Amino acid sequence: MNKSKYLRGKRIAPTPITKDTTLVQLIETTFQAYNAARLREGAQLFADRMLGDDVTVGLTLTGALTPAGLGISAIIPLIEAGFVDWIISTGANLYHDTHFGIGLSLHQGNPQISDVVLREEGVVRIYDIFFDYDVLLSTDSFFREIIRAEEFQHEMSTAEFHWLCGKYIAERERVLGLTNQSVLSTAYRCGVPVYTSSPGDSSIGMNVAALELQGGKIRINPSTDVNETAAIVLNAKRSGGKSAIFICGGGSPKNFALQTEPQIQEVLGIEEKGHDMFLQVTDARPDTGGLSGATPSEAVSWGKIDPDQLPGTVVCYVDSTVALPLITAYALAKRAPRPLKRLYDKRGEMMNLLKSEYEKSERR
Repeated sequence: MNKSKYLRGKRIAPTPITKDTTLVQLIETTFQAYNAARLREGAQLFADRMLGDDVTVGLTLTGALTPAGLGISAIIPLIEAGFVDWIISTGANLYHDTHFGIGLSLHQGNPQISDVVLREEGVVRIYDIFFDYDVLLSTDSFFREIIRAEEFQHEMSTAEFHWLCGKYIAERERVLGLTNQSVLSTAYRCGVPVYTSSPGDSSIGMNVAALELQGGKIRINPSTDVNETAAIVLNAKRSGGKSAIFICGGGSPKNFALQTEPQIQEVLGIEEKGHDMFLQVTDARPDTGGLSGATPSEAVSWGKIDPDQLPGTVVCYVDSTVALPLITAYALAKRAPRPLKRLYDKRGEMMNLLKSEYEKSERR
């Protein structure tokens, strides 16, 4: 009998699937190998460890997730359950999220249809998602209208900007009789700060830029975002807790979330070790050198991940539109809701902590 230590893994002996098999049973007993196993490990990491009461969970969003309905189906339930404490998203996801909150419609379509024909008929395509060109114009009009308000006319972080946008979207939902249609309005109600790593790289940023041409005084300060996100992570650690990052896709939001630790350690000179848990769902390969495919072990070399916590990292190579609903359903089935941390309301307090520790640093 071979007694190699490499044969100590759990025996592959799945339970046959029946009509009564639950999603939890499906994931735990039939996802035995390859990326199914990584998805199981990721779901278990999220539900069993990342959702501990002392863990602050950041979620990053890349790729066209909200147009596919994942804001409504997965992200909003995670926020309301207290399973997501802060978010970094592409601006595009937040722009398309707004369509739903202001009562506009997107439709399933056939990706084989000629784009020339679609253009002639005023239909915009995101792979197999179709919507009328007027959806863009109506959403642009909504943003131009609200950002003219006096409360927008000053310098702010993207968290404050999105909080204000969420307030107006929530009011539009109320008027239209809609419920739980927008990530931004839900984040507003739940006190979840929402950042974007590239404020100008979306139709929201384009409309902000247009207002500037008209003399608007709104200014988005990326440096405030860098410091506020670092403060969130430092606060999680200094309060005796842990920091976890759930990455959907990769790209700029991934780096913006992970760079919080180099900002704390390398730039500000504050003693820290890195994020404690890391879950990424991606289709990007690591061997091309892109950030989206960079592994947790590579992140250790940058100080982004605590080297002692590498067992608390999982990378699952699968489409986020497949993985996120499954992980969400698994977590909601396995864990009771957590109290909302309402980190948006604590930004000043967390920034004071960051400043006080930086004042003691030799890097000043």
